[in-house]
Amino acid sequence: MAEHEEVYDDARADRLAEMLRALAERIRELDRSGQLLRGVPELLRLMGDARSEMFHYEVRSTYDTPEVADSRRIVDEAQRQDTFHPDDPEDDEPWRQQRPE
Repeated sequence: MAEHEEVYDDARADRLAEMLRALAERIRELDRSGQLLRGVPELLRLMGDARSEMFHYEVRSTYDTPEVADSRRIVDEAQRQDTFHPDDPEDDEPWRQQRPE
């Protein structure tokens, strides 16, 4: 799963549950067909994907909720310095150095 935002919502948790169910079903399919051990490379890949997402689920308390992430974005945008300086001359002289603030 390539989702690495700082948000862990219910939809992402549902995708993890579905991923685990799919892994369990694939193990059952391979076992029923007598191919369980031949399926080890595929199972290792599936388990690696699930393990990575389970880690994100386990540490989800460190993630922002969607509302907090949006609030954080708004605050970050507001804190960015504006390049407009009311004391700058309006004479279009780009070679002039800006005065230190």
